[in-house]
Amino acid sequence: MPVVVVSDSSSRLGVDDEKRWNIREVPLHVLVDGDDLRDGVDEIPYDIHDRPKVTTAGAAPADLEETYRQALADSAGDGVVAVHLSAALSSTYSAAVIAAREFGSAVRVVNSRSAAMGVGFVAREAARCAAAGGDVDAVEAAARAARGRSHVFLVVHRLDNLRRSGRIGTASSWLGTALSLKPLLRLDVDGRLVLDQRIRTISKAHAALVDRVADVVGEAPADVVVHHVDNHDAADELGAALTQRLPQLTSLTVADMGPVLSVHVGSGAVGVAVQVAAS
Repeated sequence: MPVVVVSDSSSRLGVDDEKRWNIREVPLHVLVDGDDLRDGVDEIPYDIHDRPKVTTAGAAPADLEETYRQALADSAGDGVVAVHLSAALSSTYSAAVIAAREFGSAVRVVNSRSAAMGVGFVAREAARCAAAGGDVDAVEAAARAARGRSHVFLVVHRLDNLRRSGRIGTASSWLGTALSLKPLLRLDVDGRLVLDQRIRTISKAHAALVDRVADVVGEAPADVVVHHVDNHDAADELGAALTQRLPQLTSLTVADMGPVLSVHVGSGAVGVAVQVAAS
């Protein structure tokens, strides 16, 4: 049986992708008004990103262990490769490493060093290798190789969500004096959210985002997902700009950012996840 790939709900993989590539998903959690809501399982308020005192939590260790156990059984012992949200952004990766110890070398855990569909792209590359007959070593290697070709950029309308959540990383030094900025952020090679450019207006920030995506893609084929938080019009405009700028794109889709990430980046945010084809 093929190696089975597991990810988490931060990946924003659609149901079709999960079915096609046999990718299992473990839910992240949103904690609101005393309720623990599972992303992708429970109904989560559409305006969750605007609600005060909402927090998030990584995948539960028990859920991770149970998902790995079932995936390993379904692979008939061939193995599991788990691709999770950046360790710099969530406790999910560390919990996954602990859960995987139960299974020895049969379950491999990969830090995607990414978020949103950046995680999904890495998981999908691993699943492609599994579907082609790769063993657990090859599938793990495919996931790790895909990380270097995955890029995520983000423009937020406001910084208070990021400041509350503590996810801003090395850009924290300018938060106190730069609240008027509409910064272009990115995930760095270690999966940390950092400042890419200081920009004063949303329109210029969006234009800079298109430029940065063009920089990392170059002339290579690439898959792109434009994410947004309650800002579909801006996401559509970005998608159109990227399609015009990069006619060689293999695919471009627009998708919401999901409730967990939305809580941290706030209303109006847009982001782009890119997977550059292997050379």
